[in-house]
Amino acid sequence: MSQLFTPLTIRGITLPNRVVVSPLCMYSAIDGLAQPWHFAHLSTFARGKAGLVFAEATAVEAVGRITPQCLGIWSDEQRDALKPITRFIKDMGCVAGIQLAHAGRKASTASPFAGGGKPLAADDPDAWPVVGPSAVPVADNFPTPRALTSDDLASLTDTFVAAAKRSVDAGFDVIEIHGAHGYLLHAFLSPLSNFREDDYGGSRENRMRFPLQVTRAVRAAVGEDVPLFFRISAVDGPDDGWSMDDSVALAKELSTCGVDVVDCSSGGIAGAPRFRTDDVGKPLTRSSARTPGFQVPFAERIQNETPLEAMAVGVIIEPQQAEDIIASGQASLVALGREIMHDPFWPLRAALALGDDPEYDLWPPQYKWAVDRRAQIARLNTR
Repeated sequence: MSQLFTPLTIRGITLPNRVVVSPLCMYSAIDGLAQPWHFAHLSTFARGKAGLVFAEATAVEAVGRITPQCLGIWSDEQRDALKPITRFIKDMGCVAGIQLAHAGRKASTASPFAGGGKPLAADDPDAWPVVGPSAVPVADNFPTPRALTSDDLASLTDTFVAAAKRSVDAGFDVIEIHGAHGYLLHAFLSPLSNFREDDYGGSRENRMRFPLQVTRAVRAAVGEDVPLFFRISAVDGPDDGWSMDDSVALAKELSTCGVDVVDCSSGGIAGAPRFRTDDVGKPLTRSSARTPGFQVPFAERIQNETPLEAMAVGVIIEPQQAEDIIASGQASLVALGREIMHDPFWPLRAALALGDDPEYDLWPPQYKWAVDRRAQIARLNTR
C-alpha cells in the first residue's frame, strides 16, 4: 500500500488515509446556518473518500465572520444544522473536521463572487464594526478595527471554548483553530498588525500569548481524545513580518498546549507572501509562488524540527506528488483545496493510480458495481 493510503491515528481518531479536504469557504450560509449546499458540498468529498473532510472556516461569533454569508457555530441551532453533515461523512467511513475561526480586522467583507473580498460599506445593512489586536486597518480601503481589551480577550477565549464544545456535540471528530491568513489569531502573532504595549504585544512571546491562551482553553474543553490542529501562515512575506523561524517557535509552544498537527499555509497579513531563501533554508523566489508544492517546505520544517505532525497544502495536484510528500517525510498529511473542488473524487482516482484499489473496493457500494463494470467494458473495447 502507498504511504498516502496508510491510516494515521491521532489520539482517539484514526484517519483512513492521509488526504484532507482543506476548509473551503462557500459563502452560502444564512445567519451562520448551514444550508442544503453545505450538505451537498461536503458529502461529495466523503463519497470521494478523503480521509478527513473539514467544514469551512466557521465563525465562533457573528462579528467573527469573514462575510455575512459565512458559516457559524455560536448557537445551538447552527450546531444542529451541521449534524446531518457529520453523520453522513462518518457513514462513508471518513472523519469530519471543523475549523474554528474569527476573521478579526478582515471581517465584514463581500464574498469573492459578490465584490471580491472588499470591505462592506459602512452604511451597508449587512456590515458590522471589526476588531483586532490594534487599531490598524488591513489596508487603506479597510475600516479601522477597535483594539480589543484584555477583558475582551478573556471573553473571546470563552467564545472559542463554547464553539469547540458545540462542534464536538455536532459530531466533529477533529478541531482546527484558524491562526492564519491575517485573521484574528494571526493578527496577534504578526508584528505587522500587532502594535500593543501590554502583555499581548511587543515580543514574540507576548504576541503568541492570546493564540496560545485560546489553544489551551480549547484543548481543555474538548478533552484528550479529540485531535487538535492549528493552521498557521508560516511566513507573512515582508522582511519585518512573521517568519518561518517564528513558526517553528510557535509550533513548539503549541505542542505544549495539546496541539497535534500544524496546518502549514502562508500569507494574508499584507497580500501574497514574498518567498526568500531564509524563509525555509531553500532557494525560493517570488516566481516560486503558486507552483506545485510551493508551501511544502514550510510543512517539512515543522515536521522535522518540532514534536508535531505537519500538514502540507498548496497546489498539490497529482497522486504521485502527494505520495512523495508523505513517503519522504515532508508531512504526515496533504490537504487539497481547489484541486479537490475540481475533482471531488480525487482520492479514489489517486488510490487507483497508486495501485491501492485495483478492484474499486474503496468506492461506495452504490457506485462500485457500476464503476467496476465500466472498467470491464473499457477493457473489452481496447482489445
